[in-house]
Amino acid sequence: MLLRKATSADFKKIKALLQLANLVLEGIEQTNFWVLFDEENLIATAGLEIYGQTALLRSVAVVSSRHGEGKGGLIVQKVLADATSLGIEEIILLTETAENFFMQFGFTKITRADVPNQLKASVEFQGACPESAFVMRFVYQP
Repeated sequence: MLLRKATSADFKKIKALLQLANLVLEGIEQTNFWVLFDEENLIATAGLEIYGQTALLRSVAVVSSRHGEGKGGLIVQKVLADATSLGIEEIILLTETAENFFMQFGFTKITRADVPNQLKASVEFQGACPESAFVMRFVYQP
């Protein structure tokens, strides 16, 4: 398996996986993606939209035939680890179904009012994600 930052050559496969997972495609051009490959096959992806020292974690997806193998956790851990090298101090995400999954990494539920203003301008907060989605935060501790 190969876990790395995505390149422009990966974008077509990332988009296809996000479509299969019924995840929002709007705004993915501004997203820094990480990818997990098994041979030539994309298994998982996750992305960060960076807004200064805060980022939006989005587009976490795993090919359905590989669910339950820990691949989602592997890629989320990699993104969280790499985010510090990018100067990120806080990560926000929106989810409708995976709040328990993200809690295992230290994310906690917050309200939309707690979201930093710069993130409220993102496509996801401007309507791409429904109001019913949970908002969660991860803060790096010194």
